[in-house]
Amino acid sequence: MLIENWMTKDVITITPDRSMMKASKVMKDKNISRIPVVDDNGKLIGIVSDRDIKDASPSKATTLDMHELYYLLSEIKIQDIMTKKVKSIKETETVEKAAVLMLEGNFGGLPVLDEEEKVVGIITDTDIFKVLVEISGVYEGGTQVCLSIKTASGSLSPVIEFLKNHNARVMSIMTQNVPAEAPIKDIYIRLRDMEKPEFKRLQEAMAKEFDVKYWTIDSVHTVL
Repeated sequence: MLIENWMTKDVITITPDRSMMKASKVMKDKNISRIPVVDDNGKLIGIVSDRDIKDASPSKATTLDMHELYYLLSEIKIQDIMTKKVKSIKETETVEKAAVLMLEGNFGGLPVLDEEEKVVGIITDTDIFKVLVEISGVYEGGTQVCLSIKTASGSLSPVIEFLKNHNARVMSIMTQNVPAEAPIKDIYIRLRDMEKPEFKRLQEAMAKEFDVKYWTIDSVHTVL
């Protein structure tokens, strides 16, 4: 799954000479928590987050009056508070790699660059969640069954053939990644809804044929 297909393309950027107040207002208005910092050619030179702004802001216990405070904040530039050594990812790399970088770096988003090192998007932990939701098909409902199967080549084929013979329609299949020497792995199959009698027969037959760990039906509703 390539970054370019899942990233947010209408990315908001800011130049280092802009004020911290400007960045804070943009984040609040657009409901975002980080903004890539670019030079005049659109190339990435840093990133500023809501945490950077919070750390650079005067304490609420400050003795400055409003005019002094406003002046102080207007004088703080993005280049003074931004993170300069910023992790990024290319649009032709994978979502999986982005997830690893975010997990290991303990941050929630990555600027996405093209081959000319220009910022063309951003991918966040929310985008990663969307990938999982989309490829799993959970919003369409269905039933998930978890099986333990051998890791040997061709071990998934009997499962697919079994489901075909029982008129089960597969929505998605995900497999557990295990070491090469491991003999067993789990697979997670989401099936479209079936008529109750037909579904009952499928469950009974699958229990006899395979090592079924669980069945589960998700009830997911979009919250607007």
